[in-house]
Order: sequence, then C-alpha cells, then structure tokens
Amino acid sequence: MGDTVAYKEYLAGLLAGVAIVITGHPFDTVKVKLQKHNTEAHGIKYRNGLHCTTRILQTEGVKGLYRGATSSFVGMAFESSLLFGIYSQTKQSLQRGLNSDVPTPQVIIPSAAYGGAIISFVLCPSELVKCRMQVQGTDSLVPKFSRYSSPFDCALQTVKNEGISGIFRGGFATLLRESFGNAVFFSVYEYVRYYMHLQLKASFSDHNNLIDMGVGIVSGGLGGVAFWSAVLPLDVAKTVIQTAPDKSSTRNPFLVLNSIYRRAGLKGCYAGLAPTIVRAFPANAAAIVTWELAMKMLGIRHD
Repeated sequence: MGDTVAYKEYLAGLLAGVAIVITGHPFDTVKVKLQKHNTEAHGIKYRNGLHCTTRILQTEGVKGLYRGATSSFVGMAFESSLLFGIYSQTKQSLQRGLNSDVPTPQVIIPSAAYGGAIISFVLCPSELVKCRMQVQGTDSLVPKFSRYSSPFDCALQTVKNEGISGIFRGGFATLLRESFGNAVFFSVYEYVRYYMHLQLKASFSDHNNLIDMGVGIVSGGLGGVAFWSAVLPLDVAKTVIQTAPDKSSTRNPFLVLNSIYRRAGLKGCYAGLAPTIVRAFPANAAAIVTWELAMKMLGIRHD
C-alpha cells in the first residue's frame, strides 16, 4: 500500500510543477534579465519589470517570454515531483506518534528543508542552462558567435569548456536557497491553510471544493511570496554566479552579494523583486491547487 501511495504523491507533485511553469515562466524570464542587466556595469538597464517585458515583446514576441522554457518544463516537473513527494513522505514518517492536527514546525521545517536540499542537485544544472539561455536574448552583451543554439547545446558547451563541475556552478547558492526557502514556503502554506480552514469551518457548515480551491490559492500564493522574499538575494547571487563570463570568478554567494551590495546597494541584492513577487503568487497558487486537486483525485488524504 505504501508504495502505491508514494508514487501517487510524486505524480501529484509532477503536475504541480507543470502548473508552475505555464503560469510563472514569463515572469521568470523578466526576473533573470533584470538581475543580469541591472547588476552589470555596462549595457542596457531596464527601468522596471514592465519596461523589460515590453522590450522582450517588441523584439521577440511571446516566444521571447518562454525562452529557456523547455529545460524549465523538464526540470520543474521532475523537481516538483521530488519536492512534494519527499516532503509528504518525510512529513508522514516524522508525524508518526503525533496525534495533533495543528501544524508542527519540528515536522514541517525538516521535511521541507530536506526536500529542498535534494532537489537543489536537480535544479542547479537545469537553472544554469535556463539562465544562460534567458540572458542571451534581447539587449544581451553576449556576442552573437558565442551564443548557444539550444538548451542541449548550452549544457554540452558548458561541460566541454568547464568540466562536469561547470554544470553545477552555483550549486551552493541553490542548496541554500532551496532548503531555507522551502522551509519558509511550507511553514507559511501549512499554517495559513490550517487557520483558514479553521475559520471557514466555523462560518460554513457545508465544506465544498470551491472553498478548498480558495484556501489553496491564498495559502500557496502567500507561501510563494514568503519563499522569494526570504531568499531573493541568494537567487540574485546564483544568477550572477551562473551567468558570469569569467569562469574563474568566485562561486561564494556571500562574496558575490557583498560586491553587488557595494556596487548597487540593497536594491541590487533584491534585483528582480517586482516580477518575482508578482510571479510567486499565481505560480505557487496554481501549484498548490493542482497538487491538492491531484491528491484528492488520486485518493490521497492530505493532513
């Protein structure tokens, strides 16, 4: 029985990942461009997320907003499947013996951080390829002859020029971002979900799917906003590390943040904040609603 439920939890997570990419990828392209261009010393600077989006649509159309989405779909589906699956499984094993319905931090935080740490090993190469593809579009300083023709070409060139460790460039920043960020995400999601259901149970006698969906949208959306508010500086450092033209430049996220802070202040450390927060709500709301709906359809009880 345990194994069939386990595979269903991973399947539900996979569907959540697909929902995230469809909803969130265009915002992500804008975020990466802002982080790359607005922390660089030269080249075009975007006034804000809207200016950047307009530039992409004018020069590349909608296709430009989904640049790098292929590797994102594969990476995100696999990564979400792992994250939600590992989180559910670890949470269940840590919850044994605890009869409380109230969310417990000593269960949620380790389960989420463990899931986040594991997925960072999948995420790092897929995000490296995605970021390198995204930054070579409109207004890029990357010379035409050294551009990658496809995500596969990008991965291949990276391994050829930098070795296997090159594809894991920014791995430490990704590990920190995912383990800490997911502990924040799932804590906010579980608590908001619990207290909203508590309030709604008191107000509505009949509990319907629409209420569940509403709770999913709010708890997932707020969880996503909390995740990115907590870890965006680490994400900026990761983008800079992964897209640095000089391969001998530092991979230490704290040194990178220190130099960004000296050059561009706190604003530089939070580059891409607007499109990230704007993306975080709908993308994570879509993920949670899809995840909960999939679990319900697959007959898994969600505590």
